[in-house]
Amino acid sequence: MSKVLVVDDQRSIRNTLKDILEYESYQVDLSENGFDAFEKVKENDYEIILCDIKMPEMDGIELLQKIVEIKPDVPVVMISGHGNIDTAVEAIKKGAYDFIEKPLDLNRILITIRNAMDKSNLITETKVLKRKVSKKYEIVGESEAIKKVVDMADKVAPTEARVLITGANGTGKELVARRLHDQSNRASGPFVEVNCAAIPSELIESELFGHEKGAFTSANKQRKGKFEQANGGTIFLDEIGDMSLSAQAKVLRALQESVISRVGGDKHIKVDVRVIAATNKNLREEIDQNRFREDLYHRLSVILIHVPELNDRKEDIPLLANHFIGQICTEYGMPSKTINDSAIEVLQKNNWTGNIREFRNVIERLIILGGEEITGDDVLTFAAPKQ
Repeated sequence: MSKVLVVDDQRSIRNTLKDILEYESYQVDLSENGFDAFEKVKENDYEIILCDIKMPEMDGIELLQKIVEIKPDVPVVMISGHGNIDTAVEAIKKGAYDFIEKPLDLNRILITIRNAMDKSNLITETKVLKRKVSKKYEIVGESEAIKKVVDMADKVAPTEARVLITGANGTGKELVARRLHDQSNRASGPFVEVNCAAIPSELIESELFGHEKGAFTSANKQRKGKFEQANGGTIFLDEIGDMSLSAQAKVLRALQESVISRVGGDKHIKVDVRVIAATNKNLREEIDQNRFREDLYHRLSVILIHVPELNDRKEDIPLLANHFIGQICTEYGMPSKTINDSAIEVLQKNNWTGNIREFRNVIERLIILGGEEITGDDVLTFAAPKQ
């Protein structure tokens, strides 16, 4: 049952609203002044608050400001018998969901409440989804090796410094990049990922910088590139060691001048983008082989973060196993399984050449093929341990 708080110094209005809302199956609390209402707001979770503006001691605008400070997602509808445009504008600016004049139109009250509830539900659903997404990209582990990575990422994230993330395939470089974005001042902006190894060299420039109509045979219309899409946020250049030299030159210019040009165009476009790059290659060796620009390397590697291999942090395997079991069982809509000590012991003896990616695949296989409790025998049977 949805819970509503009605705040008004006139008893007749409080009781009228209470009767109407209870008839509509809402649970209603009443307050005759701002101080009592604020205490109720602190102690209860309301779906919506109806608040009079003109009240003795603490008026409705002051109460609204206090509510916004502690519970900003709760919609507050302001009510006034002395309303004018200026009052309504002030209330909305201070965070009110809506403004209704007295005498009250009961139909409008009910419609406003339903609309506010819908908005509140959308906000709640969005927060749940964001939590699920952030949990999906959570860095799991308590080993010294992974703590060092997390501490470094959290220290660097609030800055605008460019970061180069190194590590073998499957170690979780993308998770570090996402953490850097999520903990940064750009967290509300886009996070745009580009897998430089998956895009043919002849298309990488168009992918990164966009193209004008007619720039090449299949360019039927103008297209924004990843740098423009990431404006105000972060672009993650994964496997940058596989990028062509010509594209590297354009990326270097974008970093130096914060300006790009679309393929086939001569217009200079300003972009505000933080660049995070990652590679599984030794870029120093690539520079020596003339496959990577040294000046670009120095631009990208203001901060270097190396992600350890799973073989170097096997003490994290119990945490990782339980994390992936919960995650995968939720994705499959099945009851969560448990994993016993013997299974953990066998997993820790394995040689994880594919790192976290391989480990997650093995856990998924064990969930599908193993019993309610995953045992050491299950691991030996289904996980093909490697020494």
